[in-house]
Amino acid sequence: MKKILNTLLDLIYRKKCYFCGKSKSSLKMCPSCWEELTFSDLHPNRIINGVNIYSCGIYEKYLQKLIRGLKYHKQKELAYYLAKFMYEYFNKLGIEKDFQVIPTPLHKNRIKKRKYNHMELVAEEFCKFNDTYIFNPNLILRIKDTKPQYKLSRKERLENLSNAFDVNISANMNKPVLILDDICTTGATFEEMINSLKQKGIEDIICLAASSP
Repeated sequence: MKKILNTLLDLIYRKKCYFCGKSKSSLKMCPSCWEELTFSDLHPNRIINGVNIYSCGIYEKYLQKLIRGLKYHKQKELAYYLAKFMYEYFNKLGIEKDFQVIPTPLHKNRIKKRKYNHMELVAEEFCKFNDTYIFNPNLILRIKDTKPQYKLSRKERLENLSNAFDVNISANMNKPVLILDDICTTGATFEEMINSLKQKGIEDIICLAASSP
C-alpha cells in the first residue's frame, strides 16, 4: 500500500517540462526540448567602443519561451537552463579569464514590480559552471527608471538610456568584466554600460547576450 501511495505521489508532484508539458524526465526543461536550442556563430554580434558583444542564439522558438518564462512568468527555475546555454556558448569561445560576472541591473521600481531581477538569477547560475568566475551584482547600478525599449528606435533607446547607469567603483574586484543580458537588439543597453565603465577606467570588458532578434 505504501509503495502504491509513493508511486501516486511521484506521479502527482512530478515536474512537467515547461516547454512540451511532459513529465517523463521530471525536469523543468526536458532533454528533448533542451536539444531544440541552437547556438549562433562564434563571432561577435557587434563591436561597440572596442568591446565585443556576443549573442548566444536567436530570440525565437524555445529560446524565446525560455527567456520570457523566466523574465515575465516567475519561472525562476529556468535561470539554470538559460545560464547553462549561455555558459556553453561562451565556453566555446575559449576566452580564459577570471571574470567578475555582472548581470544587467534593473531599477528598484522594476524590481519592486517583478520581485526579482532575472539576470541576477542567471548570473549566479552562470558562475557555478566555473570556479574562477565571481558573481558581482553591485558594480553597475541602474539609477534611472527607463521606459521599455522594445518599441523604440536605436536613437530613442540611446536617449532613453542616457545616464541610466552608475558604476560603484568600490565594488570593483579588479578583474575583467563580463556583462550578461537576455536580449541584444541594437546594443544600446550594453553601450551605455560600457561607456559608464570606461568613464571609471575599467577597460577589460566583454558583453554576452542570451539572444538577438
